[in-house]
Amino acid sequence: MTRSERRGYGACRSPELSFKASQRTSLSLCALALLLTFALTLSASAQDVNVHIQPRPPVDIPQPGAKDPAVKEAESNFKNHTKPMQVDVNLVLVNVTVTDDWNRIVTGLEKDNFSVLEGSQVQEVRHFSSEDAPISLGVIFDMSGSMSDKIAKAREAVIEFFKTANPQDEFFMITFNDRPELSADFTKSVDDIQGKLIYTVPRGSTALLDAIYMGISKMKDARNSKKALLIISDGGDNHSRYTENEIKALVKEADVQIYSIGVFSPSPIQPEEINGPTLLTEISQVTGGRMFTISNPNELADVATKIGIELRNQYVLGYRPNNKNKDGRWRKIKVKLNPPKGLPHLNVYARAGYYAPSQ
Repeated sequence: MTRSERRGYGACRSPELSFKASQRTSLSLCALALLLTFALTLSASAQDVNVHIQPRPPVDIPQPGAKDPAVKEAESNFKNHTKPMQVDVNLVLVNVTVTDDWNRIVTGLEKDNFSVLEGSQVQEVRHFSSEDAPISLGVIFDMSGSMSDKIAKAREAVIEFFKTANPQDEFFMITFNDRPELSADFTKSVDDIQGKLIYTVPRGSTALLDAIYMGISKMKDARNSKKALLIISDGGDNHSRYTENEIKALVKEADVQIYSIGVFSPSPIQPEEINGPTLLTEISQVTGGRMFTISNPNELADVATKIGIELRNQYVLGYRPNNKNKDGRWRKIKVKLNPPKGLPHLNVYARAGYYAPSQ
């Protein structure tokens, strides 16, 4: 019997009247009759009380083999082309990577070495950090038929990438060919991801854009404020329902860094293969990430390790925008470096901007 049922059951019981014999010896028969009548009245009133318990709405219990809610939502949005919601912006956080001309990570810089412009206005940097913060990271893994001769090296690259992980990190993996599939939900176990990779079999076409959409959508469940996607693919898109413009607009809105490893053909023939490097470069750069092109699959593991190390050695700058207007417009961000004297030329990578809140 539930607590609510016990409560209702108790409300319907006749009240118990306790009388002490010593206190009733002086009562007359008439008074006793009146008391008995009063008790019967109370009992009848109590039995007339109705306790209405609002039933709980039914809970959907996932059945074995049921799809993850994020996957269902993404598939629904594929049909409806729903635009992602914007979120309010109070403190804009910008992840910044600094390298030298030999592509080596530069660490040890201080807050005074950076300045941030939003449009043409200099912003006050209120937050600065160079610590290795926990990351929520998704791997977008190409399982199309053209990956057949590269799949072993691609699996190795993912394994090497996860060797740079921290215990507080969390991961998920999406594999894609004709359509994307959530192969591994958020987990802190690297073994879970590696176990899923064993059963990947390349086949079909390349729905890269749909996979990126699903990855951004899945990030709604992330526990960490720092979020990133790693894309491993060998070409452009030829089977998605989303368009390039829609995905480019999406990644501009999402606070998710995107890194890409492109294993492109040296002599592309198909239009999507020719467009592949440009597509991944534009999608990655606008988020503050980077696209790495390799010609030899043997380089995959080294590049993946480099990306993992780069994510662990970023600076985080935070500012409250001078422009308080909630106009929903795109605002460009420019991070400038004021390096200490004596250092060689340095390169700065940061996201290109963000959308202001619209209300």
